[in-house]
Amino acid sequence: MPDENAENLVAVGKILRERGRIGELTAEIYSSQPGRAEKLKDVVLSLAGLKRPVQVERLWYHSGRPVFKFVGIDSISDAQIWRGADLLAPESERARPEQGEYSHADLIGCEIWAPQPLGTVRGVDDYGGQTLLRVEKTAGGEMLIPFANAICREIDVARKVIRAELPEGLADL
Repeated sequence: MPDENAENLVAVGKILRERGRIGELTAEIYSSQPGRAEKLKDVVLSLAGLKRPVQVERLWYHSGRPVFKFVGIDSISDAQIWRGADLLAPESERARPEQGEYSHADLIGCEIWAPQPLGTVRGVDDYGGQTLLRVEKTAGGEMLIPFANAICREIDVARKVIRAELPEGLADL
């Protein structure tokens, strides 16, 4: 079981919402590698300073999203409090992207420059088609930017910066 106070925990996903009446939770996993959710056994749920180490009891999929059942979360009311929680795992269990690929966790928090600061990546939507960066705009609102080489020209996850050339009009949507 990971230590909830350990400094080497990284976000590997996010709880979206509760599902069903027995404490199941749907999640988004920050990896496009097939089978990544199945490799998670022990994680820490983290939300607004509250942390809880949990073990995965069961995992299944609904509409392409993983649905987790954690040991000790056995009702809808137990599950509801974890809506929006980060799924944390030890750095050593983090899925490593292949050369030229980026993990969702690395992209989240990157500032988009196009050529001025446009906003910050708050999520990555990957449903089997074109991956989209969900960006909270500096000027307010949200936009989706295709995560494509033709648009995201320079990606520096160490500095948390993505330099982009947006198609005309995209920033105005």
